[in-house]
Amino acid sequence: MFRNKFGRAGLVAIAAASVLSVAACSTTTDGGGSTNTAGGGDGDLITVGFSQVGAESGWRAANTESIQTSLTKEAGFDLKFSDAQQKQENQIQAIRSYIAQGVDVIAFSPVVESGWDAVLEEAKAAGIPVVLTDRSVDSEDDSLYVTFIGSDFVLEGEMAGQWVAEQFGGGEDYNIVELQGTTGSAPANDRMAGFADAISGSPNLKVIASQTGNFTRTEGKQVMEGFLQAHQDIDMVFAHNDDMGLGAIEAIEAAGLKPGEDIKIVTVDAVRDGMQALADGKISYIVECNPLFGPALVDIIKKVVAGDDIEKRIVIEDQAFDQEAAIAALPDRKY
Repeated sequence: MFRNKFGRAGLVAIAAASVLSVAACSTTTDGGGSTNTAGGGDGDLITVGFSQVGAESGWRAANTESIQTSLTKEAGFDLKFSDAQQKQENQIQAIRSYIAQGVDVIAFSPVVESGWDAVLEEAKAAGIPVVLTDRSVDSEDDSLYVTFIGSDFVLEGEMAGQWVAEQFGGGEDYNIVELQGTTGSAPANDRMAGFADAISGSPNLKVIASQTGNFTRTEGKQVMEGFLQAHQDIDMVFAHNDDMGLGAIEAIEAAGLKPGEDIKIVTVDAVRDGMQALADGKISYIVECNPLFGPALVDIIKKVVAGDDIEKRIVIEDQAFDQEAAIAALPDRKY
């Protein structure tokens, strides 16, 4: 059973060595952008240790800002924030550091789905509740975390695939290349599965190549360059996020082709740069993945600490945009 913050008798002293090993990258933030070396809690504030995947995309930057500007001292939190730099071992070290420091709640967005049971069992043994954000884990023991908050990645893939099937299914062969997210991550696995399922009823829609671009614009461009060299008959790119889609645009234009005309592009995220490319006609369709759930995370953590009942899975509602919808949404877009 998870401990109550204000009735804690003490903390099992574990992973002391990991505290030293992550001291260089584990920080405390006041929510306004400044950071200091991670330390103990502050009075009656709820101490939260948060491990972020990294800073690989515009979406991730918006997500980090939402969390840091929501879990502030003014809101009742002492936030300890660490950037895993896309490495699972960094997240595991950070989580062990948070356990040893005796934080009240651990929250993190897992780099990949598997390999978390051992460290989450350590958190459970120490009585520290864990909240998963944005990405899930594939552990069979769901008692290792209290809840998950984030988008339905399978549904996002399905929404993208359904639009493609409606627009291009049933005709001549239509060749699609896929820019996958980080290998083994929940959004990459789920978006790929959802998209494949949605186009499965249209035999003319064929994914002829699929490769990871690690959710980054640079790698998205590099992989797309390889696709263009290997295949002369690409009709569409399905990118698991906007940044890879934007990288694909650069590669397509460098090859003397017109994105949105010669090669259609469908992406997921709906960050401002992606929405602008959609408004400009270079991207054809975007499925949203809303990163601004910092305020919802505040409510969840307060309920966890209070011992209130909470749903095991809290799904953020997402939209989808064509060019007209993107033009209408851009003036008020917050990310």
